[in-house]
Amino acid sequence: MERAAVFDIDGTLVDTNHLHVVTWWEAFRQAGHGVSMHAVHRSVGLSSADLVARLLGDVRDERDERDERDEEQEARLSAAHKVLYGQYYDRLPPLRDAGRLLRHLHHNGWKVVLATSASGPELSALRRAIDADDAITAMAGADDVEQGKPAPEPVEHALELAGVPAERAVFVGDTVWDMQAGRRAGVRCLGVLSGGIPRHALREAGAEAVYDDVADLLARVKDSPLA
Repeated sequence: MERAAVFDIDGTLVDTNHLHVVTWWEAFRQAGHGVSMHAVHRSVGLSSADLVARLLGDVRDERDERDERDEEQEARLSAAHKVLYGQYYDRLPPLRDAGRLLRHLHHNGWKVVLATSASGPELSALRRAIDADDAITAMAGADDVEQGKPAPEPVEHALELAGVPAERAVFVGDTVWDMQAGRRAGVRCLGVLSGGIPRHALREAGAEAVYDDVADLLARVKDSPLA
């Protein structure tokens, strides 16, 4: 039976989390919001809409009883972040052995699918950085789902693209949002520390095992759920 190895990208395969922290922090600063870098870091991995809502809170529309996000503010912040982060598109650094791990899994019969909150030019830049298109079966980006992580939809969509059931899949990510999404989708979850989130936080969120980075996972792959 076919198996699927689903990977997050930012902080897992490409060393971008701290670039996101700095550029989101600057986007908030330019808009007059004093958001700490620590708070931004713990929110990386969420969709832009969820990240803004988490850091600034939902805005209640006085004309409506429902809580609604300030979509205009979110759009301005997201656009500012994209411009700032876009300066790095041509030099995003892949994490060590990211491509080697994907190729190893592909050659050993796994369907490799990427599940990310990125989209458009950013997603293309990340894919170029990984430089392993020959090993990637499919990619699920932000434009393909209605809800981002920690909702299970990105992982579920990745499994649909692979044509593999949850019980035959493993999800690798670097944030608590990744672990929560994978757990809710019913897949086994592996965490990596390369995104800067503590081991205990990944464990508590659902990681079955935690590795230093994908190079460490590759080195120990024979003793992992990806064996």
